[in-house]
Amino acid sequence: MSAPEELGHAQGTTDILLARAASFAARRRAAGGGSARPASPATGVAIVACMDARINLEAIFGLAEGDAHILRNAGGVVTEDIERSLAVSQHALGTTEIILIHHTRCGMETLTDDGFRASLAERTGVRPTWRLQSFTSAAEDVWRSVTALRSSPFLRASTSVRGFVYDVETGELDEIIESPQPAASAPTQATA
Repeated sequence: MSAPEELGHAQGTTDILLARAASFAARRRAAGGGSARPASPATGVAIVACMDARINLEAIFGLAEGDAHILRNAGGVVTEDIERSLAVSQHALGTTEIILIHHTRCGMETLTDDGFRASLAERTGVRPTWRLQSFTSAAEDVWRSVTALRSSPFLRASTSVRGFVYDVETGELDEIIESPQPAASAPTQATA
């Protein structure tokens, strides 16, 4: 959506998006693209990322339709369902690489599992049985997720798993190649 003024009084955002989808389908038919694309991603890559709207994975990686499997959730955390989807991606659809993307200024760093679940129970009257899987450091959670996926019995041992933190301000990716050290335990420089 480019601007709120696009919304009419009787028309909701979903209706606008449905009109755009119909235009997309019409352009595809006009271009002779009536056949379905292959389900296996052309790059052999599956990407797990946060659902944050500031992360445009297609633009960041120069991806076109059919290039990659993209799995998103709050925080880009590795849940049982993400692991399930990655197993299907690999064993049924041939992916061989996984990219994990967390980002700076993530809301999951500001929430706690217990606090969010209590707040949700207060609002809805039902306490969720699932964990939020919040974290205090995107880099630490990326490393934890990379480690978990590398040891998953459901993924191929030969799978390349790499993790990154995307900077929402600069657009840069910082690869996390080892367990981040907490700031408090960082070595201090000696002064002469």
